[in-house]
Amino acid sequence: MGKYFGTDGFRGEANADLTYEHAVKIGRFLGWYYGKKNDKKCRIVIGKDTRRSSYMFEYALVTGITASGADAYLMHVTTTPSVAYITKVDEFDCGIMISASHNPFYDNGIKLLNGKGEKMEEDTIAEVEKFLDGEYGELPIARKDEIGRTVDYVAGRNRYIGYLISNVSYSMKNIKVGLDCANGSSWQIAKSVFDALGAETHVINNAPDGVNINTNCGSTHIEVLQKYVVENGLDVGFAYDGDADRCIAIGEDGSIINGDSILYIYGTYLKSKDKLPNNTVVTTVMSNFGLYKAFDEAGINYEKTAVGDKYVYENMIANGHGIGGEESGHIIFSKYATTGDGILTSLMLMEAKMLTDKKLIELAAPFKVFPQVLKNIRVKSKPEARADEKVVAIVNEVAEKLGDDGRILVRESGTEPVIRVMVEAATLEECEAYVDSVIEVIKAQGHAV
Repeated sequence: MGKYFGTDGFRGEANADLTYEHAVKIGRFLGWYYGKKNDKKCRIVIGKDTRRSSYMFEYALVTGITASGADAYLMHVTTTPSVAYITKVDEFDCGIMISASHNPFYDNGIKLLNGKGEKMEEDTIAEVEKFLDGEYGELPIARKDEIGRTVDYVAGRNRYIGYLISNVSYSMKNIKVGLDCANGSSWQIAKSVFDALGAETHVINNAPDGVNINTNCGSTHIEVLQKYVVENGLDVGFAYDGDADRCIAIGEDGSIINGDSILYIYGTYLKSKDKLPNNTVVTTVMSNFGLYKAFDEAGINYEKTAVGDKYVYENMIANGHGIGGEESGHIIFSKYATTGDGILTSLMLMEAKMLTDKKLIELAAPFKVFPQVLKNIRVKSKPEARADEKVVAIVNEVAEKLGDDGRILVRESGTEPVIRVMVEAATLEECEAYVDSVIEVIKAQGHAV
């Protein structure tokens, strides 16, 4: 991670941590950089979510891009995966998504994608950060007919909708589907897809006003859709986050199908058809211990990456794996997309449900979730706390006691001065006791703030 950009873009409170000046500079640098690199006029496609500040950042990026002599193509309000898709298929030099994902409305973010629709390479982002810090000095400004154009590109969003529909080979006729659009990016897309496939579509939280994105709705407030599905007798429900790159599902009985459950359902579905690439599913280290137990019983291999869908995707591409994701609902299907895609995930789950003629809760039943306790402790120095001999000793002691019936994970936060201690075991009481024993040692050694 860099000074400004983390694993999922440059994110922070709008005009506090991330300002419109930052956006102008990012647009200006990218327009100049790719124009020089490819020796031609640069083309950049931009999408945004429904936050009030997204419009400000869009105009700021366009100002920088066009001033550098590049052309800016605007998809307007759309999803992160749609920008990734269009960047790749329409051969843009790069793509930009303006969104802070599941964060509250007053935050925002700038996500950068390379010409393949993948998260931009770290070395390029490092150059962007150098420009933000003034290391490049002034860049040339375009004049006369070299000034860039701004092009309305809402057609790209519509073609993405067509692409999603084209990947479905079954009808949802007579299926009652509930969608929670989080008052975000999916509000103009998700219903169109499900309607076109014949579903009886019921939609909530699809009236964005600039400040209600993710507010008591969407995948981070799954209880809202949970109640809606049960009260209205729906067959299934899908909740998205602000930029619709994640999905959490609800079964007809109100059961929650999170990212781990989705990985299990679709992984075993593909295996049953002998279509699971390398017989492997990619997870992060934060996936539930019960998922690995269930995969073992199903005869499915798995790999673990650092937290972040960026690392999941990198592993999948490097090793030719077909499905991977996070417990939070970022699921990547490498055959169809280069990033997590909430709406695509919905369609893949519906495929498993429709073609097996089973309820989602039935498909997920063999996956038994282990109780989990995760606690954070603020420390003076994350590396020193993690490396302390007595801390290492207590962590090893807990791991030994858990054996094959649980696990402990102690890791440094990537964004805060915090150590995260997580234990999964047979009972919640065991989890609490083991987590507290580690935290007590961290405190006793004088690392806590």
